[in-house]
Amino acid sequence: MQIVVLGSAAGGGFPQWNCHCRMCQSVRNGTSRAEPRTQSSIAVSDDGEQWVVINASPDIRQQINASPQLAKADGARGSAISAVVVTDAQIDHTTGLLILREGLPLELYCTPEVAEELSTSYPILSMMKHWEGGYQTHTVDIHSPEGWCIPSVPNLEFHPISLSSNAPPFSPYRNRPRPGDNIGLKIVDTRTGATLFYAPGLGAPEDAVLAAMRDADCVMMDGTLWTDDEMIREGLGTSLGSEMGHLSVSGDDGMLALMEDFTKPRKVLIHINNTNPILDPDSPQHQAVLDAGVEIAFDGMTIEI
Repeated sequence: MQIVVLGSAAGGGFPQWNCHCRMCQSVRNGTSRAEPRTQSSIAVSDDGEQWVVINASPDIRQQINASPQLAKADGARGSAISAVVVTDAQIDHTTGLLILREGLPLELYCTPEVAEELSTSYPILSMMKHWEGGYQTHTVDIHSPEGWCIPSVPNLEFHPISLSSNAPPFSPYRNRPRPGDNIGLKIVDTRTGATLFYAPGLGAPEDAVLAAMRDADCVMMDGTLWTDDEMIREGLGTSLGSEMGHLSVSGDDGMLALMEDFTKPRKVLIHINNTNPILDPDSPQHQAVLDAGVEIAFDGMTIEI
């Protein structure tokens, strides 16, 4: 299985266009070695030829153009993208569906709950029907033990894992999310058994999440905030990370402590907010992540398992 990180930042990217926090200012001014990052998205393939995009960020055009694996085509038009999976209905993970309209029709996989949001509260799917019939939407059952396959990557098996997080701010289910509003993905290469677990938004580690982490050869986990109150302390918001559906990286119950219990998988933090000091390679927080045996995702990062 081949994996490419198209975008490694949380919503707004890094630096965020209207943010003047210490981290964003340092990368704009060149006063730190932090590298810019686009908004969270990955792509997976079983042969390096056909790719499935997982979460279509607002930066998808830039990400494709920066990724030769995805941008190639045989004719005057086209790409190596054969399908899209979205793990929730958040704007940061679905706005790219608008950008991909020139490539329609495309196969789209999501839960019924996400398909509902994308047809009502945030009706992207209804809008896109005006371009070559729109997305060919397949809804997936989070309770199915078999998972599902995508014809263009026949050696990969996709298993949805329900996550404890939150519904989008525009959703009628905000602060009372349903099972299916947020999923992680356990992706298995059926030829080798190699397994990726991808969970860019995680509020609490429930049993199914722990089991998926235990089975995985590589985990790509929520690295949004270093501390739960980070946005409040920076004067950039009024909500805790936990209220937004994100487990903080630090602390006795944080993501680093959680991943410490698992020795098998390659461990990667992704979906990193612009305020998070781990983005600065000279910060003690960045070093603490590395000392824990955990990697920090960057745009263009490639992984093969």
